[in-house]
Amino acid sequence: MGRTKLDRGAKSIRAISLSTAALFCSILAAASPERAVAADWPLRGTVDPSFVRWDGWQFGALAGYGNLNSDFGNSAQSQVAFILRNSTLEAEGAPSTWTTLPGRTTNGAVFGAFLGYNWQWSELVLGADLAYQHPSILQSSADGSLRRIFDTSDNVQHDVTISAQSAFKLVDFATLRGRAGYAFGPWLPYAVVGVAVGRFNDATSVTVIDAMTQLPLPGTFLGTFQQSGSDGRKNIFAFGVAAGLGVDWAITPSVFLRAEWEFIGFNHVNDVRPDVQLGQLGIGVRF
Repeated sequence: MGRTKLDRGAKSIRAISLSTAALFCSILAAASPERAVAADWPLRGTVDPSFVRWDGWQFGALAGYGNLNSDFGNSAQSQVAFILRNSTLEAEGAPSTWTTLPGRTTNGAVFGAFLGYNWQWSELVLGADLAYQHPSILQSSADGSLRRIFDTSDNVQHDVTISAQSAFKLVDFATLRGRAGYAFGPWLPYAVVGVAVGRFNDATSVTVIDAMTQLPLPGTFLGTFQQSGSDGRKNIFAFGVAAGLGVDWAITPSVFLRAEWEFIGFNHVNDVRPDVQLGQLGIGVRF
């Protein structure tokens, strides 16, 4: 009778030990990082740093706001030089180099998309991306006049007035950039530098008036020379350089948000020097 009670007690102790061990193993399994992340992912909405990788292909959409700076100071240069070609006035006074118009700045929304590829070594991330962007409307215009009195070596006083109007529009542009960043968990701050090509529309009209008087004063009025010219072209391509700073934020292992500032300086387009500054947000996927 006593031995039977002892056997029953030993069996109970073994059952309790096995149950305790099973419960302990279940707690360990549930407490592992992988299970914790998987269980909490839909609720927490954050990314565990061990799961963030930035290498591979990336594709996304961009939307932002930018300004187009157009330096119209020399926009009339080529037309004035053509009107006054082979003249003493142009050879000695160079009216074509006079700054006739001011610069202008215009703002507008910009939309686009990007495709890129990253390579990652520990926290260091290097990559390249190609982007196309289309402004809703980025165009500006300027008009004005400039008057100067100039004496030439043939004893003629020239009372010169140059009037000009110029309009300029950025149609769209593309960039090819290199990227360097350093990953901090789900955050990837980066810098970019690269090349750009833009498509522009341009139109300029000029009128030159020269009232001439024989020296010395008071002299004989020789007459007034007046001539106008205009030039307009569409789909003019210009190359430039691009640079910027930004940060990507991984909201899931495959989806990230982007915030970026970018500057693009283009070559002269028909004597107009444009540059663009952009602040933009984006969303992308990694695959």
